[in-house]
Amino acid sequence: MKPEHLPLRLADDDLWCGGCVRAGVRFFLLGLSLAAAPATAFAQWQAIEEVRTYPVAGGSGSELYRSIGENGPLVGGGQARVIAHTTFKLTWTRKYELQNNACVLVSAKPKLIVFYTLPKPSAPLVGPLKNSWDAFLDGVRKHEKVHGETIVDMVRKIEAMSVGLSARDDPDCRQIRVDLTKRLGELSARQRQLGRDFDRTEMSEGGNIQALILKLVNGP
Repeated sequence: MKPEHLPLRLADDDLWCGGCVRAGVRFFLLGLSLAAAPATAFAQWQAIEEVRTYPVAGGSGSELYRSIGENGPLVGGGQARVIAHTTFKLTWTRKYELQNNACVLVSAKPKLIVFYTLPKPSAPLVGPLKNSWDAFLDGVRKHEKVHGETIVDMVRKIEAMSVGLSARDDPDCRQIRVDLTKRLGELSARQRQLGRDFDRTEMSEGGNIQALILKLVNGP
């Protein structure tokens, strides 16, 4: 049996959350200050990962997939449901220093939380159906993990670009924020494009996601 709605997909929503805004480039500055630190510094940090689930139910692979279509997370302003998605919350603690009337960003420490939303059966599965579901979910999880790694890589690039950034004749550190916001937007756009390109490959005819779906709905 072939699935009726293969367009049901996975998605990377690219959320920059302070109160969770979609596809925005809002970086919340925590502890922003003009500092007397003499040198630039890279902070030691690790991304925090959180897994969220939504319930699905069914006595066969096709029923479980249908339940995903009915209960999967809404994206695109509530216009579409997806199998799974990856979002994140990113905040920064930045420190600025005045050097010869130039404003220098001497440190930038991110706090990154990556959220993965995945389907979870509301009742335990057994036998061949459990094996089929576990294989499907493992593939979905690996797909979303790639999105998470792309996000982490983007944040590390932002850190590398930010620390040491300076603006001449900027005693109030206003111009440096304008320059920083522009560069952050460029890196954000690249990350979103990477996510779209990856999804396009994975969900194309014969792609990994389509294969996972077909195995699930044609299985037990």
